[in-house]
Amino acid sequence: MTGGARGAEPLTLKSGTSWAEAWQRCRTVAPEAFRDDRVLNLWDAGWRTDGRVLPATSPVDGTPITGPPRIDAATARHAVRASLDQHRAWRHVPLSERRARVAATLDALAQHRELLALLLVWEIGKPWRSARADVDRAVDGVRWYVDGIEDMLDGRAPLDGPVSNIASWNYPMSVLVHALLVQALAGNAVVAKTPTDGGVACLTLACALAAREGLPVTLVSGSGGELSQALVRAPEIGCVSFVGGRDAGAAVATAVADLGKRHILEQEGLNTWGVWNFTDWDALARTVPKLFDYGKQRCTAYPRFVVQRQLFDAFLAAYLPAVRTLRVGHPLAVAAPDAPYPALDFGPVINAAKAKELHDQIAEAVDRGAVPLHRGSAADARFLPGQDTSAYVQPVALLNPPRSSPLHHAEPFGPVDTIVLVDTEAELLAAMNASNGALVATLSTDDPATYDRLAPQIRAFKVGHGVPRSRGDRDELFGGHGASWRGAFVGGELLVRAVTRGPAGERLPGNFPDHHLMP
Repeated sequence: MTGGARGAEPLTLKSGTSWAEAWQRCRTVAPEAFRDDRVLNLWDAGWRTDGRVLPATSPVDGTPITGPPRIDAATARHAVRASLDQHRAWRHVPLSERRARVAATLDALAQHRELLALLLVWEIGKPWRSARADVDRAVDGVRWYVDGIEDMLDGRAPLDGPVSNIASWNYPMSVLVHALLVQALAGNAVVAKTPTDGGVACLTLACALAAREGLPVTLVSGSGGELSQALVRAPEIGCVSFVGGRDAGAAVATAVADLGKRHILEQEGLNTWGVWNFTDWDALARTVPKLFDYGKQRCTAYPRFVVQRQLFDAFLAAYLPAVRTLRVGHPLAVAAPDAPYPALDFGPVINAAKAKELHDQIAEAVDRGAVPLHRGSAADARFLPGQDTSAYVQPVALLNPPRSSPLHHAEPFGPVDTIVLVDTEAELLAAMNASNGALVATLSTDDPATYDRLAPQIRAFKVGHGVPRSRGDRDELFGGHGASWRGAFVGGELLVRAVTRGPAGERLPGNFPDHHLMP
């Protein structure tokens, strides 16, 4: 693969951003957690060299990076038991001291913002702008809780055991670290499993900074199946917080339901964008590139457009020029070593295996009748000379994927849009509700009355009127309808309520086996 776009000079790696340099900076900042060739697991308030380190490569360009040190089930049980001891001590620490320690952790994270972001680039392929935003959302979001935690905890107490966190790889800071710090602020010890597909160095550095401030944090790596007995089913665990796909989530949901354990299970759904009796095409064209942020590797991405048939020509006239503006490539490839970071919409998907899966799904869908409307070209992407590009997927748009295709009914978690045409409002709603519940949805329609009538029939937790919805920050609530969510809803004070005990007989807002309660 040649460097740069067609006709451009070859690109080079931005000065000071190599993986080797990032790793050395980690060793300097947190020598207790990093060794020459591995990170350590954190449990029982100490850093430990247990676990077999798996080989790993960066999705960015195939560079060898440090993999997770996977512990076994017995070690995980020891770690959970030790976390319970930490929990029993921490729950009695005065709130003023908890606030001070969490605030000090946030100051440390902010101090090392650039390094944390650089680790996210190498480990999970985030472009620089997205990586820094992930760090900033974690820090700024938790500061909001630090400022307002007293009222949120009024009449509430920590859980009986630590909170166990199992999260996907795509937002290590703004989802996982954010949750850990709020849970600790509320009086709980916290346990986290490193996502298998990436983020171990970033999470290790963040947890090292938290542990220095005395926060009761446990961070371990390992197979979800092997560690689930300890991290999900162990009697010591007071709550399970899960973010991931429906297959893995279903197993966790079954376990916590059997045990009657407090839980927060955020799962995927097919988030859809409907277009009905609509004319503001300039607004839609401005929005389309934003929907490809981080290659649609987000739980709130919109991979499906449901379009009124008679508007399809106008939709294409707005959509196609917009999707052709997308900028894809190596997140650290620049024209000169001291040039600014490139402004990209996305880089690679999480790994080469995921890229192959998406390429195969696209080819199969087209073979079975889907109509390719757009396929991005690798020749227009920004790459280093000769770099490994096996984890990259150029943006694709397909019309009418066949029902036999995974692209018809499931979230692709990559830069692939599918478009379905409908003729009636009933068909519109059926197509927008294709996945038995979603986290977000949007309906673009000129008539407010039409939106008000149709939006309540869309099975998504948040529905936007012509604008995308997101997970949200600070006081914005978050949850899901149908199979996209199990257990307590989060966001704002609901996150604190989810990880604390309230009055006897309290029914938390959420989807539970015995009740469904909206906020």
